[in-house]
Parts: sequence; C-alpha cells; structure tokens
Amino acid sequence: MCGRFTVTRIDPQLIADRFGVHESTVPGETLGRFNVCPTEPVLAVCGNEARALRWGLVPSWARALRAGPEPINARAETIAAKQPFAKLVARADRRCLVAADGWYEWLRPEAKKAPRTPFRYTIDDGALFAFAGLWDQHRVDGERLASVTILTTRANAVCAPVHDRMPCVLADPDAEAAWLSPDVDATAAMELLGPVEAARTAAAPANPAVNKAGVEGPELLTPPAPATDGEQLELR
Repeated sequence: MCGRFTVTRIDPQLIADRFGVHESTVPGETLGRFNVCPTEPVLAVCGNEARALRWGLVPSWARALRAGPEPINARAETIAAKQPFAKLVARADRRCLVAADGWYEWLRPEAKKAPRTPFRYTIDDGALFAFAGLWDQHRVDGERLASVTILTTRANAVCAPVHDRMPCVLADPDAEAAWLSPDVDATAAMELLGPVEAARTAAAPANPAVNKAGVEGPELLTPPAPATDGEQLELR
C-alpha cells in the first residue's frame, strides 16, 4: 500500500521539465514535502497540466467530506471490476500521475508494544517518478473538489520483506504518457500497472518521527542517531 510519501524537490521548473507541464501550473504547496499524508493536497499531472488534488477519492455521491469511504489506495488487479474505479480507469481524462520521489512503509516489530520501524523507498537513486492515480471531481460542501487515489500492486523483491503491496510506479516517461493517453483503453492502461523492477528500487530506514502526521523536514529521511549515555532522543 502507500500511506505516506515524499516530494522533496522545491523547484517548479524541475517538476515542469520532468512531467511536461507548464511551470505556472505547478502548485507550490505540494513541493518540498517529506511526509505527505492522506487528505492533504498532492502534486498530480492531469492531462497536460499539474494540479493539487486532495488525497483520498471522495465518492461522487458525497455532498460533504467524510460522508463515506475516501480510499487513498485502490488495488490495480480489481479496479476494472469495482466502482467507482472502473469508470475512472476507462476515461483517460480521469487517469493521472501523482509525482513523488519516495514513499514509506512500516515494518511491524516482533514485540507487540514496540514501535513500528519506517522505511523509505526510492527509485533510480532518488529520481522523480510517478504513481499511477485515478481522480475525479464534483461539488462537495458547495465547492468543486478534485480528489485522487493511488493504485497499488504486488510488492517486488525489495519491498516484500516489509509489505506485500507497493504503489504502482509507472516504469518510465513513455509509460506515463500511455497512462494519460486517450488512445489507450482501460485494458491496455492496466497492463502498465505491475511492480517496478526490484533492481531500480532501494530501501533505507527512516526517522520514526514520520509516524506522526504534520511532522515535516529532511531529518525524516534518516533514522536519528543512537542516544548516548544520559541522553534521550526527542522527536518533534
């Protein structure tokens, strides 16, 4: 699955060049993020423009937030058979890219009361990449709201020791373009959704402070130094 991720870059032009969008469409509030959480705005590419979408797909029938399930993830293997995902994957204008440069998963400890250990996963030595996403928009609380879910698939060999699922990372810019293309139907689009190659994937321990929503900063990418005698670690 994917419950937290990162977009640590802060340069809109870099994002624009990587994903083929105009710099002016890149929403600044989605950049420089080390702990992107559900319900927050995420950086998405919809067609030829970048947008900020609320993470967690709001049901089309909902007229208020939290009126029903708002899935942050959807299983790629079953989206063609389940609504609302089936109708969205069939529409190229409802398929999107969610920009990222890493994501977190947590290793469950053997001791029940011990804290979980977070790991951050990256692709191609920390390069920007895109999750495959599905999005929709309709009126919620009297305003137009655009929201998104990130698709997941079976874990590759690097991710499997921590979790049996991983986000669908599109293989390359050609795959990203195909995912967005109106010339690619739902069946062909779904063929793009397997796990990214393990050889391109790296995992590293992260700071347990990332467990808390709202905590931000580059220090989240690495575990804290071990406490010395008489010293206690404080996670902020």
